[in-house]
Amino acid sequence: MHDLDRTDIRILEALQNDGRVTNQNLSDRVNLSPSACLRRVRGLEQAGVIMGYGAELSPAAVGRASNIFIEITLTSQSEGVLDAFERAIAGIPDVMECYLMAGDFDYLVRVAASSAEDYERIHKEHLSRLPGVARIRSMFAMRTVCKKRGFALPGEGTVP
Repeated sequence: MHDLDRTDIRILEALQNDGRVTNQNLSDRVNLSPSACLRRVRGLEQAGVIMGYGAELSPAAVGRASNIFIEITLTSQSEGVLDAFERAIAGIPDVMECYLMAGDFDYLVRVAASSAEDYERIHKEHLSRLPGVARIRSMFAMRTVCKKRGFALPGEGTVP
């Protein structure tokens, strides 16, 4: 856990809203000199608080407007089965997210596809061939209601 002071939080909020902000503009927003601001940003990067920067693409513009959420249940909870599954799922380009779950199924996976037919291809070529799978249950998202890009950060003090 990294101790974040008020200035760190202001830097993180600004970068979450605009990852392309110049260091000069960022330093003006958080009331630091450009050199001090850059040191803070680099420190947050080195500490792993800032994991990276990237462009947020329009799913429709790149032909991936369909989100499919998939519940996957494995045949076993053994370390070998879990490891084999996780290595295989990470190698599927259409898989956008995969979470190990507690509850009625083992993994929740989000796939981005262009259509139901495209998802059928993904299912046939990849998902049905994953090691250790006992059951696959797919749900198509009708539309995105809410999607947050950044975390709500405390306004004052240090993050616990």
